[in-house]
Amino acid sequence: MMNISQAIFLGIVQGLTEFLPISSSGHLVFFQSLFGMEEPQLLFDVMVHFGTLFAVIIYFRRDLLGIIRGIGSSITGEKNGEGAKLLLLIIIASIPTGFMGLLCKDWFETLFSKPTIVGVMLLITGSILYLTRWAKKEKRFLGKMRWSDAILIGIAQGIAIIPGISRSGATISMGLFCGLNRELAGRFSFLLSIPAILGATFLEIRKVQSVSEISLSLIGMVVAFGAGLLSLTVLMRIIKTGNISNFSYYCWAIGLLMLFLVR
Repeated sequence: MMNISQAIFLGIVQGLTEFLPISSSGHLVFFQSLFGMEEPQLLFDVMVHFGTLFAVIIYFRRDLLGIIRGIGSSITGEKNGEGAKLLLLIIIASIPTGFMGLLCKDWFETLFSKPTIVGVMLLITGSILYLTRWAKKEKRFLGKMRWSDAILIGIAQGIAIIPGISRSGATISMGLFCGLNRELAGRFSFLLSIPAILGATFLEIRKVQSVSEISLSLIGMVVAFGAGLLSLTVLMRIIKTGNISNFSYYCWAIGLLMLFLVR
């Protein structure tokens, strides 16, 4: 049974780790195991994901408005190339993520009950982040972003369904490996998270059978929203300075800790 302090703590964990490249799923598995929560907290997990979804919508509202204007321009025949192209690339990137999620979702979910595997995946996340130190230096902006870049980033996001593989870490790193501008790699990663979080959340919400702890779930959602806004603000600044690889040390540390403490 979850109490209010655990709900607040796990909401903070979800909000911070959903966007920081350190795997929110890995941390939730880790702390829920430490708290002795053997059964998945489905309603709580769904609600805190909604909290982080609202955070990314608020933070990137200008980009989303640009996409909406791009849709309107396409209908009216006016020119708004950037918004329309961004939407097209997000759709292209979401296709491999969707296929991988639907085909492998059941297998991925079995890994949530295996903290040792999650620990190993965190070590892999750390290694991916460290390798960004040698990413391409092309620094291409949106105008020169290719559909192949979007597909590779979408595949990276699909792989990140595995708990312990950071979604933001995998997608931002892939964007950097493709030679994208650092800020664009971050923006595209988080905008791409919107359909991914929505899809995953609606798949999970169908499994919720009890709403007995709705108050704790709502508390977790609000806390996750606030923590998510904070982590987005901090991470976008870090991405611009090119120091995202420093998160590798944390991933390695928490991965080793999980391997030793959670059996």
